[in-house]
Amino acid sequence: MFKIVAIVFVVLFAGLLIHVSTRPDTFHVQREASIKAPPENIFWLINDLHGWLAWSPYEKKDPGMQRAFSGTVSGKGAVYGWDGNKAIGKGTMEITDSSPPSKITLKLDFVKPFECHNIVEFALQPQGDATHVTWAIHGPSPYLSKLMGFFINMDDMIGKDFEEGLADLKALAEKQAAGTMTSPARQLEDFSILRSS
Repeated sequence: MFKIVAIVFVVLFAGLLIHVSTRPDTFHVQREASIKAPPENIFWLINDLHGWLAWSPYEKKDPGMQRAFSGTVSGKGAVYGWDGNKAIGKGTMEITDSSPPSKITLKLDFVKPFECHNIVEFALQPQGDATHVTWAIHGPSPYLSKLMGFFINMDDMIGKDFEEGLADLKALAEKQAAGTMTSPARQLEDFSILRSS
């Protein structure tokens, strides 16, 4: 009896591994939001990586993480590195393309919890008195990622973070557009208070 159960288990496990290998070799996750602010008011909050401290959902996961900024102050060549807890791992992101005020592309490289290399893109399109903001990530999906994706819905997991980040970005940009913030530095200071309240 035990032998039969073992054979069945092996066959099922082999079937799972074969099925996983047929999953897509790339992944893509995207979320969108409408923000009542001009594109240029939103653009700098993304294009200056220091601005991410005020709205990025990943900053909340480990407020005590080690951070390092290098390269240019903002735009193409700006680099942000982090080393944090197991929720955010360790890695860097670098702006590889910056087209004010409509598009920003970043290279995202993780070292921990495992090595991976992805592309992040932001697109800003004016729509009347608002701006349509798209936040997307895409990259290769190696076998380990395919196996994880069989048990965990990556679109839901990453998408939830993107939705939270876009909501905070919206609150920050719309507060600035309403005239209640007078400078980028003041925006970040006021929004930090807003998030903690």
